[in-house]
Amino acid sequence: MNLYKLLALLFSAFLLGGCVNPTDRAQQYADGVLPEILNKTDHIRSNSPRDFSEFNRQSALVAEKSPSLSKIYQPLYVQLREWAEKSGDPQALSQYGIQSAQLGGADQRGNVLFTGYFSPVVELRHTANRRFRFPVYQKPDCTDDCPTRAEIYAGALEGQGLELGYAANRIDPFIMEVQGSGFVHFGDDDSLEYFAYAGKNKKAYVSIGKVLIDRKEIPKEKMSLKAIKQWVMTHPENEVRELLEQNPSYVFFAPKAAAPVTGTAGIPLIPMASVAGDKRIFPMGTPILAEVPLLNADGSWSGTHELKLLIVLDTGGAVKDNHLDLYHGMGARAGTAAGHYRHFGRVWKLGLIGTATQAPWALPPEKTE
Repeated sequence: MNLYKLLALLFSAFLLGGCVNPTDRAQQYADGVLPEILNKTDHIRSNSPRDFSEFNRQSALVAEKSPSLSKIYQPLYVQLREWAEKSGDPQALSQYGIQSAQLGGADQRGNVLFTGYFSPVVELRHTANRRFRFPVYQKPDCTDDCPTRAEIYAGALEGQGLELGYAANRIDPFIMEVQGSGFVHFGDDDSLEYFAYAGKNKKAYVSIGKVLIDRKEIPKEKMSLKAIKQWVMTHPENEVRELLEQNPSYVFFAPKAAAPVTGTAGIPLIPMASVAGDKRIFPMGTPILAEVPLLNADGSWSGTHELKLLIVLDTGGAVKDNHLDLYHGMGARAGTAAGHYRHFGRVWKLGLIGTATQAPWALPPEKTE
């Protein structure tokens, strides 16, 4: 067994709880064993409710903002728009020259993990005071020798003029780091800015959610962004700091005028129409057909999926392999909804015969050292 398959099986066992065929997080078992990352699929059968309403807007933004991506994907987008308008039946995709490849999922049964992310609005002040005293930093002049999170918290960047503002706690900037960007409101002059991703310290990312699970602080089945924040609000600052320092990775920001939220591809993101994915599998601009799990208000699975056309326009440090991160929008409400997502759905990567996107089941050769 190669290393990838071993890791995939271990990841699957962790997420699926060791059960034979669990379904509590929207898992399905309709397609048999899917041994590859991408499995050529001749016919897609799905009776899930369909909503392709935002695909036109999101694909139009790709064409408007990125001529290079448009050159690659516009022919495929055009065919998908025609298919969605005239049919919408997945079994009819081939009639429009559209090919598909199903993701195998971490369990090799087609169950692809969906998490959610959002653009937070963080309250900051330009000048530190007794309440707002935790700095948010722009990127220092460092490469591989950047300080760790613990070193930054201990003052490694003080006195360099890198402070962009000050927060009232550590968790809000931390969440903005995990999201990769966010909006900030400066209460001292009532201004709104967008803090874009400006790089990181090149340290390994460690999930504090997994740390809390391993420490038995939060049960795995109840883990969510909301649960993490509740834990933080009920523990003293020194314990919160110690928890956050378990993740040595640190993200730096660059302030910009308030503008649409953009992903790695530089395209404005439309909620529930764009996802972050692994660039090794999904080059930026890749359209996918996905059965997205629909959740109840309390974060439990509603019992159904919704078939959507999504475009991969972002990446994330924790978004690898059979894992997609669905963009939910801006603000606290979007954050609550995104925080509930840790559920599964089926996913198909799409391509168009006779174009650069054909044969979507093919992966580029892996780089060797």
